[in-house]
Amino acid sequence: MRNLSAWDLLNVWERGWAQTATQRALLLLAAASPDTPTHTLAELSIGQRDGCLLALRELVFGPQLVCLATCPACRERLELNFCVADIRTAGGADEARASEPISLSAGGCEALFRLPNSLDLAAIASHQDAAEGRRLLLARCLVYVRRDGEALDPAHMPEDVVSAVVERMAQADPQADVQLDLSCPVCDHEWRAAFDIGSFFWGEIDAWAHRTLHQVHALATAYGWREADILNMSPWRRQYYLEMVGAA
Repeated sequence: MRNLSAWDLLNVWERGWAQTATQRALLLLAAASPDTPTHTLAELSIGQRDGCLLALRELVFGPQLVCLATCPACRERLELNFCVADIRTAGGADEARASEPISLSAGGCEALFRLPNSLDLAAIASHQDAAEGRRLLLARCLVYVRRDGEALDPAHMPEDVVSAVVERMAQADPQADVQLDLSCPVCDHEWRAAFDIGSFFWGEIDAWAHRTLHQVHALATAYGWREADILNMSPWRRQYYLEMVGAA
């Protein structure tokens, strides 16, 4: 995986403008891993993919993450500061094991399934109902489910078997579901909140792209420089010129 230049980031941002969150994640990984086929990236488990996004985010913007959360009890806005290492899980799915089916026995049933990947998320993206989306995702990942040696329709799986499969998926691919333990300093309410590196990283890129394009506009207007030349400058040098333009 390589770092992304300002030019790379703007190209990905432009291409991903009207894309889904899943497509944006794959665009970022494809730009950072140009020698890896797109289908290989798409078949990474969600935890593997998000682990790669974490590593790329650290390369692009550094290890520190800053985000906001709202207390569900008193609506206080909290600023969260943590590092990439704080949310990088240990013992996640590795490349060799992520595509291998996992077997499980629960509720009198035998199930064989694989971990969800980006292709699965893309396939259910249009479904608004969470329960229906989970059912379709599970059906895509199941190799088979049997009871007393007879094949069972995934739609008729007992709920305790469904829960067992979902729990086993989470155990096998922990990076896919990062939960932050939060506490409100105002009302002392405690809760857990999901952290989605894909959405967070894209939000940062979107804000960075708007700032950068404004900088390009200011310097191109002041000096007549080309966009490529401005983007090839270090952020420090670009800022220095912007300060001189402002002083003038």
